[in-house]
Amino acid sequence: MEEMECGCVRHKHRQEAEEKDLLNRLNRIEGQIRGIRNMVQEERYCVDILTQVSAVQAALNSFNKVLLSNHIKTCVVEEIQSGNMEAVDELCVTIQKVMK
Repeated sequence: MEEMECGCVRHKHRQEAEEKDLLNRLNRIEGQIRGIRNMVQEERYCVDILTQVSAVQAALNSFNKVLLSNHIKTCVVEEIQSGNMEAVDELCVTIQKVMK
């Protein structure tokens, strides 16, 4: 969660379907990470481990795309409609961070 300058933590209520989708994605990613740890412990071949790491990175990128899309369609739109144009600047900064 991001803290604002005042030290407050912002919250976002998600629809049940959105939350379930995000949590399912994170659970799969968590399982992939555990699998990579096991591969290291089992002294598996480097290329095999790197292939799995690449799969985790792709899964995280996919998670980010879904979350960012949902954020734009809800949070950003609501902020702009309420007159808070700073939401656009925040979105631009967020996109820059995600695309590193």
